[in-house]
Amino acid sequence: MTFNSLILIWFDKNKRNLPWRTHSDPYKIWLSEIILQQTRVAQGIDYYLKFTETYPTIQDLAAASEQDVLRIWQGLGYYSRARNLHATAKFIVENHRGKFPNNYKELLKLKGIGPYTAAAIASIAFDEAVSAVDGNVFRVFSRYFNIHLDISQPKTRNYFFQLGNEIIDPKKPGDFNQAVMELGATVCLPVNPKCEICPVNESCEALTQKTITQLPVKTKKTKVSQRYFHFMEISDGKNFLMTKREEKDVWKNLFTFPLIELSENESIPKMISSGINFEKTHEEIHILTHQKLNITFWKTKTKEEELQNHAEKLKAEIYSLAELDQLPLPRPMEKYLDKKI
Repeated sequence: MTFNSLILIWFDKNKRNLPWRTHSDPYKIWLSEIILQQTRVAQGIDYYLKFTETYPTIQDLAAASEQDVLRIWQGLGYYSRARNLHATAKFIVENHRGKFPNNYKELLKLKGIGPYTAAAIASIAFDEAVSAVDGNVFRVFSRYFNIHLDISQPKTRNYFFQLGNEIIDPKKPGDFNQAVMELGATVCLPVNPKCEICPVNESCEALTQKTITQLPVKTKKTKVSQRYFHFMEISDGKNFLMTKREEKDVWKNLFTFPLIELSENESIPKMISSGINFEKTHEEIHILTHQKLNITFWKTKTKEEELQNHAEKLKAEIYSLAELDQLPLPRPMEKYLDKKI
């Protein structure tokens, strides 16, 4: 039997029961694919269900405020996904009467939708025979065909995309793409793959050549930068100063305490701490894909009548404890405030 036949038979019997697999609604397929970027399926399911309950249609999502969308997204990280999700929903409603483009090339034109996501939507929702290549697919194809090309190179992605287009099942393109991804997620694992139960183990070139552990090849290393964030909790005991991060940086459009970024050896600037006694309350390290954030929380209590003066000085807004619970917050802020709310 061919790779196609074997993997589709295996998928029919072994696919996980995931909520976005019960239909071919392009809106919900798109939503699931965006959520699952950089997110484990186990974590993504709850967010998917929360989103589809709150915004059952693309019109509902388009009508929401960005702040509400970011609040629901809170905890998933990579917040540009949520901002792009909301912007694209509005664009589709305003320019396509709420209907998704029904082909790969047009889907690619939408904000936040790259080659993989466009192919997933086109194949699953519209039965277009176009290959969806993600990390799982790189791993399965590189091992099955014993391909030693560097997957960090753009030309290699195109090679795998063309390969996928050649072998994709034209009658069941959506199932084929999902089957390959499922195999990579549950059997053809990065470490300790379950080759003994793989449906295509008898024809897997890397298994025959004993090169499984060498594949896929990826030589490019991600450079991680160190940053030092100092959050200032300024409160009268009932109300807190918060700022909205509007610059093009991490956590854009999310709310935090007034934030000072310093170099490694700097302390709180005198212009901030002058006349205010700050107490260090918490330290943690928060890891992002390309950044390591060294975070320190500082706390001071001030009088109610002085809070407004501090707000003006720091270009901050005043929020009550109950109001904080309604704001979209980065994960370190959320964890810190959970102890108070």
